[in-house]
Amino acid sequence: MQNIKLNLHRLQQLLDEVRAEDLHLAPRGPAAAAAGGTGCSRSGAAPPVSYMHICETESFSMGVFLLRGGACIPLHDHPGMNGMLKVLYGTLRIACMDALPAAAAPPPPAPGPCLRALLRSRQHYTPASPPCLLSPHSDNLHQIDAVDGPAAFLDILAPPYDPEHGRDCHYYRLLDGPPAGAEPALPREVWLLETAPAADFWCGGEPYPGPRVCP
Repeated sequence: MQNIKLNLHRLQQLLDEVRAEDLHLAPRGPAAAAAGGTGCSRSGAAPPVSYMHICETESFSMGVFLLRGGACIPLHDHPGMNGMLKVLYGTLRIACMDALPAAAAPPPPAPGPCLRALLRSRQHYTPASPPCLLSPHSDNLHQIDAVDGPAAFLDILAPPYDPEHGRDCHYYRLLDGPPAGAEPALPREVWLLETAPAADFWCGGEPYPGPRVCP
């Protein structure tokens, strides 16, 4: 266990040192961001989010997500997975939640597959911020919003998504939001409804321009 903690700490330190220029990336203006991305387009529109695949093994996956200004990666989970997210440019607002045991939850407020969760934090991350971490039991659900322009982040998941082994991505919608004009204190318990991704969210693909990563 001590070795795992030391290795995790070392990985955090290394990831904290990564900059956009190390991956041959540069911040994009609104025009460039709107033109970027290939595949998965709808009605000729550029995707709000694009993904640059770097590498994937049985143990981990690594890639870069690029978000247009105002784009959002909807609330989703990472079942049984650990992850690190490092902002390369721009500003992200990340809301992190923990799933709560079903036995401790009251009846859901709506029919359908509902999940009780603890909304733990809602923070802004920039390239100067340390990596955002998630584990199977902490901050495993999160929503990512680009704030004040385009943004990009390096994403590492261990192990990677694999539906055949129970690691499939699920999307959720917050059922009980705060009253209009209010920002309640955190942490607080919330209800989530499992749902399909929003109609205005899809992910395109772009070639990765940076150095080759050898697992």
